Amino acid sequence: MAALAAVGLAATAEVRAQDASPPPVKNVVLVHGAFADGSGWRGVYDDLTGRGYRVTIVQNPLTSLADDVAATKRALDRQDGPAILVGHSWGGTVITEAGVDEKVAGLVYVSALSPDAGETTAQQYDGFTTPPEFVIETHADGFGIIKPDNFKAAFAADTSDADAAFMRDSQVPIKMSAFGTKLEHAAWREKPSWAVIATDDKAFDQKMLQAMAKRMGADITEVPASHAVFKTQAKVVADVIDEAARKVSPSSQSGTASSAAGGTSQ
Repeated sequence: MAALAAVGLAATAEVRAQDASPPPVKNVVLVHGAFADGSGWRGVYDDLTGRGYRVTIVQNPLTSLADDVAATKRALDRQDGPAILVGHSWGGTVITEAGVDEKVAGLVYVSALSPDAGETTAQQYDGFTTPPEFVIETHADGFGIIKPDNFKAAFAADTSDADAAFMRDSQVPIKMSAFGTKLEHAAWREKPSWAVIATDDKAFDQKMLQAMAKRMGADITEVPASHAVFKTQAKVVADVIDEAARKVSPSSQSGTASSAAGGTSQ
């Protein structure tokens, strides 16, 4: 019995040592979506840096897909090793194109778009119904914002009135023609992918989010949240990023998704 107990204690110690071991990927690059900027990632940033990750936040100009990809690649160039690349909403399109970079070990889509090579972002909406709350006003210069009167219901229903007002009034317009640009690459076909789906998202049809994630073979996590899930559920998002970093290794860059059929955790 004493021998068995000793074996059990040794095994427990080994498991604890493995749990405490640092992930093989310690860099994280966060890419925001349309109508927002990188400051919305603050909660995720604080959580991940507290866990020992080196986090870089991209500031997309939102002037074209090429410009946003270039901004993301500049961030990737500054990494000192492999990185998890994370995108929210339109940022998913950006990481899909930019994620073929050799430094990207895995992809995390946070209520995000994920076109295939040869597809446009706009095509992802075909066959799905956008919730009526989400209304974009396009101005004469071709840039669009979420209709201010609709902003909280459409983007940030689970934030306070004050936070929603600040996000509404600090919107970053996006050049609407970006949604019509065909992608040259689909990084999720080469890299393991994870998807966080906000179940109260009013920017996308839920069936659309599920269809995109399942096509990627992404490991799916669902969470009750608005489209501002990257802000309102920062710990859940950080947990998924941490999981991705622990499951990938530098050699997995040419691998397939960690769960080919896609898994769901509640």
